[in-house]
Parts: sequence; C-alpha cells; structure tokens
Amino acid sequence: MGKTGKTVICQPGDFEREQHYYQRALNAQIHPLVSYYLGLSPEALLTRYCHLNPSADKDKIRNIIQSKPKHFRWAGSDLFHVTTVEGHRQTVVIETNSCPSGQKSMPLIDEQEEHGGYISLISKTVKPYLDERGNLPEGGLAVIFDKNVMEASGYANTLADVFNEPVYLVEWYLNDEDPPARFNDEKVLEIRKPDGTWIPIRAAFRYVTQKPWNRIFVSSTKTAIINPLNACLAGGRNKALAAKAYDFYNAELLREEVGVVIRTPETIRDVSRGEVPLYVASFGGHAVVKVPYSNAGQGVYTITSQKELDEFMEAEANCPYDSYIVQSLIGNYHWSSVQRTGQFYHVGTIPNKKCNTYVSDLRMMIHYDYTVGCYRPLVIYARKAHTPLAEKLTPESDSWAMLGTNLSVKKTDDSWDTETARLLLMDRRDFNQLGISVDTLIDGFIQTVLSVTAIDNMAENLVAGGSFNADLFTSLNKDEGLLKELKL
Repeated sequence: MGKTGKTVICQPGDFEREQHYYQRALNAQIHPLVSYYLGLSPEALLTRYCHLNPSADKDKIRNIIQSKPKHFRWAGSDLFHVTTVEGHRQTVVIETNSCPSGQKSMPLIDEQEEHGGYISLISKTVKPYLDERGNLPEGGLAVIFDKNVMEASGYANTLADVFNEPVYLVEWYLNDEDPPARFNDEKVLEIRKPDGTWIPIRAAFRYVTQKPWNRIFVSSTKTAIINPLNACLAGGRNKALAAKAYDFYNAELLREEVGVVIRTPETIRDVSRGEVPLYVASFGGHAVVKVPYSNAGQGVYTITSQKELDEFMEAEANCPYDSYIVQSLIGNYHWSSVQRTGQFYHVGTIPNKKCNTYVSDLRMMIHYDYTVGCYRPLVIYARKAHTPLAEKLTPESDSWAMLGTNLSVKKTDDSWDTETARLLLMDRRDFNQLGISVDTLIDGFIQTVLSVTAIDNMAENLVAGGSFNADLFTSLNKDEGLLKELKL
C-alpha cells in the first residue's frame, strides 16, 4: 500500500518565502563571487571560457548555448571538481537530472524579489514556452509531484502569481491506488480537486521523480508537461541512455571541431549483474556501480573492496532491472580508478581545523531563458560527504561515507528526509570551503549545457515523427524490467 496523494489549491498572493526555502538560506547572504558570476552576460561568460580554452570555437559554442531545446528546458547537472596528477583542474559531469532540486537552497540574488529563482524559471522559461506552443487544451494549471513539497509548492505558488490564476498542487505517488491525477482517452491530464470533482489541465509543471514513466505517458500528451517524459528516458532519469547520449554528442562535437567535449567518468553500459565483478576488476578493483533508473542517491554503489562488492551483489539480488552501468571511481590520488583518459581525483573542500578534506559536488541548475534566447545558470549549491576523504583505504573502509554526497534519505514509509547539515550554500560562509573560482563555475556551466543538449538531442530522436519510437528505445536500452514499466 503506497502513500495517498491529495490536491491543494494555490491562489495568487499565497507565496510565503519561509515555506519554500531552508531556514539557512533565508538568512544567508549570497557570496559576492557567485553573485558576480550570475550577473555575467552570456557573451562575457562565453568570452572568458574561450579565453581559457583557446582551442574552443567561440561561434559554435555560442550557437549551442543559444539553440532552443525541443524538450529539455530546465535541468541540473551534478559536477565533481577534479584534478589530475599534473594538477590540471576541471569539472566532470556525474549525472544530469530532469527534475532538479535546488531553489530552496539558493540565497536571494535580489533582496527585493522574494520569489528568487522560482520566478526566473516560471516567467522566463515556462510561460514563454507555453505562450509559444499554443494549441493547449482547455483547463487549469497544475504542479504534479511525488517529493520535495517545499520546492513543488514554491513553483505552484509562483505559477499562480505569474499567471494570476489558481494552480493545483497535486501529489502523485508511485504506488497510490487512487491518485488524484489521471489521463483521459485524449491524453489530457485531469486532476481531482479537494471537493472530489475532476477537471482538465492544460499545462503541468512536473516534479514526479520516482519511476514517472509508469503513470505519465512517455509519448506526447495534449497537456503540456514540463519537462516531458522523453527527457527522462533519454537521460534525465536514465543513466544508461545518458551515457549513450553523451557519447553520440561527443562524436558530433569532435566531428564539427567545436573544441570541447562532455567530460565524464569512463562508463561501461548494459552490464548484467553477473558481469559486474569482471568490470570492477578491469578498473583495478575500484569502481562505481549504478542502477541506471534510480535517483536521489539510491541504487549507487561505490566499490573499493571485496566486502563492498559482495554487499552490492547481495543487495541487488532481486533487482527488477536487467542491466547496470559501471563507472571509473574518482577518489583520492592513491585509490582512484585509472581510466583511458588518465586518473582523476577529488579536489575536495578546503581542509578544516582538523586538516580534514571532504569530497563535495556542485549542482548546477540551468534553464533556457526565452527572454534572452540562450541557456542561463539558475541555481547553484554544493553537498559534502559524511566523512573525510582518507589517504589510504583499509578492508573495512566505508567508501560511500567518504564519496557519497546526496542529501536525500528514503524512509521506511517511502517518504523522504534531507540531511541539510551537509548542504553547502553559495553564501559568504559556505562557499569559501569549496575552493572554487568564477572560472570553475563557468566551466561547470558549459559542461552542463553540453550534457543537457546531448540529452535533448536523444529525446528528439526518441519522438522523431511525432510519437514515441519504442523500437529505437528498445534497441538502445535493452532492459525488459524497464520496458515493462513504460506507460506507452
């Protein structure tokens, strides 16, 4: 028996900042360096990037940043700040998310705009897209979600203010036997109001994250869904296809001599459970194994010992899916995987008073800003691991405690909690711990745009001709367990 969802009506003027931000973010002042970075014009940002990367083709990268996405209009990439033996620092894309969190963790850039980044996304991306699309069915506006009510309600209240009409905030849980949302025969989304009546929805902002493809059509719907499900399957919630999307797009970037590629850990796709030990051994016994369709830190295993490998094999004995991805592990210099492009290891945080360094990642949320005609950074925050990064491993070392940065914790009742103590804000206090610069943020932005573009291209391939190409998807993603879940 799953959780039961309900619908709440959000009216214009209901937005209360205290309800949609962490308490720490409410009282935080944005770091001047981050504020400066976010204030850079698109051309200044591009000029600086190309100055530091002389082989990059400025005109071609400008075209990429300005190219309007067909499906993936809002996204967030998780980035590691890494270095090589020679001391060459760079950002590496770990994964890209089609329902990224982050608004509740972002200090205000403009103290006079209490909606913060919520209104930037709704007024500069969602509304212009809906105005441009047109041909929407009659109906209301909704936010559908299954976690992160703090941000989902923030988006709903902001939608109500921007569109000046009531917006329905609808919980749509994975195993809800009588959910307050459904599709009719014309593929129009309908939601159940608090009084029990059903009404059609013309457009829905989606924060449904847990297997959204089992209750939302993966093919096109008459109701506009932002982001649509093909963006999830193409890589936004499918790490296996994301890896292929990156490979395809990198090949195109090399062919077109753009002078930049998406940097990722070396990735082996379509690995059966029985093959995992062989590929872990090929990385020198240090690797990361992922269930491709999980998120929020679930289904990710860092393997640095036989004990951790055995724990993975036991934990995944009854997994409903047939394939995994295996990636090179980025750890300390003495125990990172060696991949074809060399060895990466974590830069980590600035040592604290105990001279401990922690692994941290950076979430870079971007959106396509229709008002200026290009991608723009929207939200940034960082997370650190539970325990310090050890110089050397022992057979009893807990590598996930040193390397895992995700803050979400799934509870026994399928609800979620957040370990905010490990959250690092872009404020005057936390930012200094990261040891990064404006140039790091610019590099992270370009990497995020490239990864989002790659997934958007894959999403377009999946619906070329106007309908979802199940045959192409099946050939790219040979996993019967996933295929059985798709709502076609």
